[in-house]
Amino acid sequence: MRQIIALGGGGFSMEPENTLLDTYILKQSGKENPKICFIPTASGDSENYIQRFYGFFQNQNCRPSHLSLFRPPTKDLESYILDKDIIYVGGGNTKNLLALWKDWGLDIILKKAWNQGILLAGISAGSICWFEEGVTDSFGDGLEPLHCLGFLKGSNCPHYDGEAERRPAYHNLIGTNKIQAGIAADDGVAIHYIEQEISKIVSSRPTSKAYRVYNENKVVETELPTEFLGAQKG
Repeated sequence: MRQIIALGGGGFSMEPENTLLDTYILKQSGKENPKICFIPTASGDSENYIQRFYGFFQNQNCRPSHLSLFRPPTKDLESYILDKDIIYVGGGNTKNLLALWKDWGLDIILKKAWNQGILLAGISAGSICWFEEGVTDSFGDGLEPLHCLGFLKGSNCPHYDGEAERRPAYHNLIGTNKIQAGIAADDGVAIHYIEQEISKIVSSRPTSKAYRVYNENKVVETELPTEFLGAQKG
């Protein structure tokens, strides 16, 4: 079973006191003590980001590790990745992430991991990267469309409610046919795909949602059913 969990925002890097999305990701591996590997390429392998990852996941029932392309742990990246249960990709500059991954052949390795049933997850750049296209601020000024890996069909826009320019920019790009229809996610929302279909949308915040956005002679935005993880009864 091929799974991808795409976070619009949230998780250990944005809301460290709110563990709902990250514990959800751990549960989806189906393992009691999953091996989870953080890939912080988009942040330039930020040491602070890596330490925040360990700061959370070392206290969970899992075995955390990370893959730095600036200080690789091994020459055999394929064996290193395919040994994991979960791959968690951090945020940052999506364009640079894709360029480095392709140069190292990591895009091919991650496709193999996905096909072998390793759970892929990520936030912001780590969400956009799995789709055919994404809305990114990688180029500096403004938001632009970017061709990505294409594991998932359509386009993706994270931080939909977290950054004021995201919603109007996504609407404009879809309305002018500069980017194809897709899924937008508020901060605190995770879209869980099984194969090419959305299996579930979950949130760490009561009012955060995901939306399907498309062009039908005008831009249409449809709110999608989202489950607030904090509402579960104990």
